[in-house]
Amino acid sequence: MSALEEMVRPSLARIVAPGDGYAPDREEYWGSGFFIAPGWLLTCAHVVGKGGAAVWRSGNAVGVTWQGGKTTGEVVLAKPRPEEPDGARGSWRFPDIALVRVRGAEDAPCVWLSDRAPTIPALVSLHGWSRQTGDLGMRHGIGQASALDGKALLLTGQTPVEGVSGGPVVDLRHGAVIGMNKGRGRHEGAAVPITALRELYDVRGGEILHTVMGAHDLHHLDRFNDPAAGADWTRTQTRLRAPGAHGLDPGLRVRLYGHFAHLPPPGGPGEVMHLVHEVKSRVVQEDYRSPIEHDPRTWREGAGLLHGLRDPGDHDHGGRPELALDAVLLYAAKVARHAALDHPADVDRDRLRDFTAWITEQATLSARQAIREDIDALLDRLSEETLRTPATVPTAARTPSRARADVLVDVGEPVYGERYPLSVKLLYDGQDVTPLYSNDQGVHRDELHQYLREPLAEALRLGDRGEHLAAVEAFLPRRLFDVPLDDWRIGADDAWDDADLFDEQSMPLGLRRVVVIRDRRRNARPASPEWRRRWAGVANRPLSAGPLRGEATAQGHPQTGRPEGRMAAYGRLSGMDDACVPVHCGPVGSGPGFDAMAAALAAGHPLVLWRRDGHDHEECREFHVQAGQLLGLAGGAEGLHRQVRELRIRVSDPDTAEGLVGDIAVLFDPPDRPPHGTEPMQPPLMAAPDT
Repeated sequence: MSALEEMVRPSLARIVAPGDGYAPDREEYWGSGFFIAPGWLLTCAHVVGKGGAAVWRSGNAVGVTWQGGKTTGEVVLAKPRPEEPDGARGSWRFPDIALVRVRGAEDAPCVWLSDRAPTIPALVSLHGWSRQTGDLGMRHGIGQASALDGKALLLTGQTPVEGVSGGPVVDLRHGAVIGMNKGRGRHEGAAVPITALRELYDVRGGEILHTVMGAHDLHHLDRFNDPAAGADWTRTQTRLRAPGAHGLDPGLRVRLYGHFAHLPPPGGPGEVMHLVHEVKSRVVQEDYRSPIEHDPRTWREGAGLLHGLRDPGDHDHGGRPELALDAVLLYAAKVARHAALDHPADVDRDRLRDFTAWITEQATLSARQAIREDIDALLDRLSEETLRTPATVPTAARTPSRARADVLVDVGEPVYGERYPLSVKLLYDGQDVTPLYSNDQGVHRDELHQYLREPLAEALRLGDRGEHLAAVEAFLPRRLFDVPLDDWRIGADDAWDDADLFDEQSMPLGLRRVVVIRDRRRNARPASPEWRRRWAGVANRPLSAGPLRGEATAQGHPQTGRPEGRMAAYGRLSGMDDACVPVHCGPVGSGPGFDAMAAALAAGHPLVLWRRDGHDHEECREFHVQAGQLLGLAGGAEGLHRQVRELRIRVSDPDTAEGLVGDIAVLFDPPDRPPHGTEPMQPPLMAAPDT
């Protein structure tokens, strides 16, 4: 038996129907699982799904048998779950993953989970229980992980046999679990990459994973610190390393991750990736932004993105692998400082002092002088006073912050009839762009929300940084200006109306963050002089309202009469004061509003307010009055975001909506993109504008 197999076997469990029997030949066997933290088991959703509706309804509906005993477990997180709670089966698409709480199994040995996506191709071993040969027993085989498409890890060679679904896939070179057996086809097998755990963070209750992963790292640190504990993953990984290998060795890594486990978790992947990018740029000394966007949910995954760092410019010497240790130590110092200043109330001061002392010691022993000086400068700012009294940390001591990136939603002109091509990108500092999603075949107008929901959710996670939320900028064809993007929700459809499910993810986008419409056609060309002049006029001056359509007045829109012609509208809109914002009570993606919007864009207007659907005469009069008040309170273009958000919140609540006109859309289209996300989210004022 190999050293890795020797460590995997005690971590394996078989998932069975709950009951009192202990004889394997009499159990109703469902599949395999493995312990990832004391009392926490990972398996496939389709494995526990064999228990039918009881698994999803009750707390203890999964039988778990392992080397140390037998008990029942509770499925805490799973993705996917059956669409119908009483359904016995689901469509077990990827990620096909479930986290099971097993009380009484706190002493079970746990596997080591890789801290990054697997390096392909990789020689792997597959483990689990199976009845393929007749008797139920442990099985293992050797294969190769041959491809990774982001969702699935493809296996060749010895592919998973029946029953090992839910068992671990171990990278034999690095000594880490990189996946979980899912099933097999005719010629190859499929595994769930261990990075699919990230998808469980977004499931309701997913924050428990921070506790689980912290317990995972502390478990391995305890095993490493206790020679009497027997074989442990860290020492085995050390033996697998090539002699003289540079970078973060397993002993340092397990200690680092033990320190991370005591810190408050990151608020989202944007916090982790911001620090990773800062470190890469400093250590390699160039703007080192990866063309591939990662989705880390823990501090350990951020370190995982760094401990293989190379200098891309050093081709003659195969890179400088010693840079990786510099990068990880600098990252650790940044994480410690971030935790102390951005999450002061949640930090254990004594443990943070121990962590910073450890970083300083390791930097003194191993880091280059320039990086050591950076680390000292970062940690010196965490004075004894700061570490002892978090309430005294001055705001000025914090690093100036903003969202890590904003989100660009680009909907192209229709192709193949009425199908609109889509893309979602991250925009950093208003300049660098990283693509996340594209659909060149296009979708119908009524499918936009369906296809953009998941990519938008991913992009917002990556763009948010703590309390600084990514803005959403939608570059749209003019025919789509009335699409209610700000009213879209990225959470469950039923969560908005259910108090048990309601959270920040269930709210319409426009209630939490900046959501603006921009003209795709105009932005494809150099900015006109009129456009630049008018933006300067609205940027920092008090705003006023004027009608987008000439026949509209402050008393409403006349119901009869010939609409104003496009050139007449252009002449009138061109003559407006530069700080005057066109306002319209009705749609602008079709009808007279469409022609008027085209004239406003040609006249250079960067701001327009309108209602997306038609209303009666009385409501339109009220809308023009309220729009004028809203613009007056904004004090300038940037101040408009908060006023619009306040209005949307008031309109969405029946207790505050009376007398207010909602369904408002905003064209916010400057010729030079402004820096969104510089102000943290603040509670709404919830007060009606002065009348």
